[in-house]
Amino acid sequence: MTLPSPLRKSAVAMAVGVVLAAGIAACGGDDDAPPETGNAWMRPSIVARQAAAGTDAAKEAVANERARLLLAAMTLDQKMQQLTGAMPEVLPELPECYGARHVSGIKELDIPTFRITNGPVGLGQNDCVSTSVYDQVKAGTKSFTAAYTHPSSAKATALPSALGAAASFDPAVATAYGEVIGDEMNNLALHVFEAPGVNMARLPVLGRNFEYFGEDPYLTGVMGVAEVKAVQSKGLIGMPKHYLANEQETNRQKIQTNVDPQVLREIYMLPFEMTVRDGKAASVMCAYNYVNGVHSCENDELLNKVLRDDWGFTGYVQSDFFSIKSTASTLRNGLDHEMPIPQFWSKANLTKALAEGSITVAMIDKALERRYTQSFKWGIFDRPLKQTAIDFAGHGQRARAIGTDSAVLLQNNGALPIAADVAKLVVVGKATQVYAQQAVAGGAMVGQPMGAGGGSSDVVPTYTVAPVEGIKEALKGLGNTGAVVQLILVDDANASATIDGVAVSFAQALATAAAADAVVLMAGTISEEGADRATTADGSSLSSLAIPLAPGASAADGSSLDWYAPVSLTSPATASGTNGVKNSNTVAMIKAVMGATSTTGKSMVQKTALVLKDNAGVAMDPALVGTGGPAILEVWFPGQEDGNIVADLLFGKKNPSGKLPVTFPYAGRGFLDHVTAAQFPGEVSADGKTQTVTYSEQLHMGYRWYDANVSGQCAVVAGTNPCVAFPFGHGLSYTRFGVANASVTTAGGGYQVKARVSNIGATAGAEVVQVYLALPASASSVGAPQPPKRLVGFQKVQLAPAASQEVTITVDPNASNHPLSVWNQASRSWTVPAGQYTVYVGRSSAPKDLVQAGSFTR
Repeated sequence: MTLPSPLRKSAVAMAVGVVLAAGIAACGGDDDAPPETGNAWMRPSIVARQAAAGTDAAKEAVANERARLLLAAMTLDQKMQQLTGAMPEVLPELPECYGARHVSGIKELDIPTFRITNGPVGLGQNDCVSTSVYDQVKAGTKSFTAAYTHPSSAKATALPSALGAAASFDPAVATAYGEVIGDEMNNLALHVFEAPGVNMARLPVLGRNFEYFGEDPYLTGVMGVAEVKAVQSKGLIGMPKHYLANEQETNRQKIQTNVDPQVLREIYMLPFEMTVRDGKAASVMCAYNYVNGVHSCENDELLNKVLRDDWGFTGYVQSDFFSIKSTASTLRNGLDHEMPIPQFWSKANLTKALAEGSITVAMIDKALERRYTQSFKWGIFDRPLKQTAIDFAGHGQRARAIGTDSAVLLQNNGALPIAADVAKLVVVGKATQVYAQQAVAGGAMVGQPMGAGGGSSDVVPTYTVAPVEGIKEALKGLGNTGAVVQLILVDDANASATIDGVAVSFAQALATAAAADAVVLMAGTISEEGADRATTADGSSLSSLAIPLAPGASAADGSSLDWYAPVSLTSPATASGTNGVKNSNTVAMIKAVMGATSTTGKSMVQKTALVLKDNAGVAMDPALVGTGGPAILEVWFPGQEDGNIVADLLFGKKNPSGKLPVTFPYAGRGFLDHVTAAQFPGEVSADGKTQTVTYSEQLHMGYRWYDANVSGQCAVVAGTNPCVAFPFGHGLSYTRFGVANASVTTAGGGYQVKARVSNIGATAGAEVVQVYLALPASASSVGAPQPPKRLVGFQKVQLAPAASQEVTITVDPNASNHPLSVWNQASRSWTVPAGQYTVYVGRSSAPKDLVQAGSFTR
């Protein structure tokens, strides 16, 4: 029988592989050992050689050898099947799971079912929903797509948001985060973690900010590296995402993103580069959007020239779900794995492309070799698919610790911590909002269990702790069993309310708050994958060719505590209709509470705390900021342990020590108040089909935009930026710290920045020393104008009362974050500009919080 050409090549390769395997087995073996049997890539000798490899590179080399042996034994049909995820099916190895996030295994080749879970805030949709869903699919009463979003997804720990972890400014927190995730992945027999998300919080209203690490690329990279290392230390594959320039959910499938190449390198690529170089990430996920005219998943510049050639990436690239747009161009230009189903890489499409010569079998082999190498390297072939029990109680405690480490105390006018012997405490929130009523995670909706949204980060936990529940338990733990805790919920019009479910007027609610010993207001900004917090034109949907803002809407609207969508934000919120944007009048409610006349011994300022649960930065009403405002505690999305986390902080069991990973502007003075349609949500072409967003602010993103006074309204006065309510890096404590004796010295080609940190208060706590660098004027002549400063180092210090410690932070010019360099696109290289570099040390990015440690000249 004459085989078709590709199959002849595969058969020849198989024969060569058998001979090669025999030779390898014969080399250096024990003459007395029994002959090894079974597939060559699974034989004990080669498994042992990989385990004994002394370096990461040596381990990967043996893994690559095993991958090539496997490929030599595969038929072309098997290879094509392995290139993509499978249609949803009941897993042979785990018959209790109807899964939609895996590649089906091949038993005779010892290829296990390759299982993938979403992230980044825990194991979201994780390849296991109830088999009853499969029964409904078979009966025709449900679409197979239910397997991707069904709330019967296998349970896991719903961690605090990734942005919260970034607010800790502590890579040890990101490590703990990754360890919880890695342990639970192994419990559930999963292999790939589609995270961390290392896109930038360019837009405060970006729907997935809570999944990312903020507005600074260096902070994002440090946290991303720590999480990748932690996950992969468990024998798993980490997958930084979404590569690249995927900074908006609005029209994400079709949006054309234009970004200057220098800006890409210095801001948006930097965290990916760090996770590849320092974290040794085994995989990367390409994004939905187009970058400078080419789709992310078939972009030779991004996937080959940058990722592989410049950074030395040896892992594989997976597509975001349903993101790829073509068959041949994706395979030719660096994509290795299509998820979730055989769509563009179906057998029919691949066979046609092979026949036309637009792809080759060698390309298929290379794509599989990259993925198999990482799978072998991290032991995925060498352990059975077996599920074990998750330590939900233990992991809940770890989530609680992460949450308290994530909190940022924005201001405190004496209301916090609340006294242990408080007699009457009221929690106040909006009836239409989740914040005061239930534990908060991305996509949380009033009356719906956590994990009931549609975002890929929706985690289904075994339990949640509501705010009032957590406060009551904390008071019991403090020995206060007589305290009265009431829940006040106010309507959107601030006309009526309920107190513990009993209807009252808003005036009665205010009187109850005025008579309480402590008042805890709760508010925030819910978001989720699928749409930004933006008011889009009526008729907008995920399938729309273009999604503009509604007439009269501002890009800044969604950064207010008042803006909300009544239906899940997995689809665009519109000006009217079933998901028409609403006004909760939360800010007016807070002002009314603060304006009430207290009938206790303390003023409203002295006894009121505002707990914020936010997606990212919030535009602050000036009336809430300063000496006349409440204490403000930002806890982001706390996850399942919400009530316990908040209570630990309110009563001082834990001392808040987080710092802002995003800027909180004053309402009307933020970046979003000045963006053009081209900057967000993108200009729509005359044909109504193409929507293009341009990052015309270039390097002035996040705190850099405010520092550079791009708007002309943000000139610093007495060390304070009048546009900024709370700056990047800001965070207070229940104690006080001093930073002194800042200096910078040359050390081994790099620079050592030193400072002495002292706890000058009466409570143990932690401070974060931050190092910023101002580049010489010559840096701006290379290309895009440089911002006034960039974060290049930080270190968190735990100190007892009256204790002090010298902190040393090294700035290495050769580090993966390129602290001294700018990208020269003309030479395609990093350049260290000539001139004077100024080093600043302090407790936030605000000028008043920084001192000049010194300077050096290059």
